[in-house]
Amino acid sequence: MTERSVTHATFVIERTYPAAPARVFAAWATPAAKGSWFVGPDEWQKSDHELDFRVGGRERVSGGPAAGPVHVYNGLYQDIVPNERIILSYDMHLDRTRISVSLATVEFKPAGAGTRLIYTEQGAFLDGYDDAGSREHGTRGLLDNLGAALKRESANA
Repeated sequence: MTERSVTHATFVIERTYPAAPARVFAAWATPAAKGSWFVGPDEWQKSDHELDFRVGGRERVSGGPAAGPVHVYNGLYQDIVPNERIILSYDMHLDRTRISVSLATVEFKPAGAGTRLIYTEQGAFLDGYDDAGSREHGTRGLLDNLGAALKRESANA
């Protein structure tokens, strides 16, 4: 039998983007926009991104290296205040093994002509499969992807 464990951790990431809060919020709220940046590394195989952005709505995406394992993200939207905040709970799986359960809060604050985004995650990391440092690293990469997507959108406008 596998020895069970849980490690609790919280991390906060702040970013400033040169776009209005409504635009940054929309990048989280619309399926096409979020699907353009909420992805794993380029070499990963990817699933369809499902997003039902409303309180009680769900989000699902998976992917991973061709040889596996498949990383599965399942989210549930708990609170949404347009252009100000999103709170969601989500769990992560490696294939069929649940590796974490988290509560994430995304805040959108005006910062001059741009937006200061504050991302706070409180996680329960299970049985040694994942840890807060790895999750924070991955989340920083996703927020980098968000910045690049906003920049591309601005260039195409």
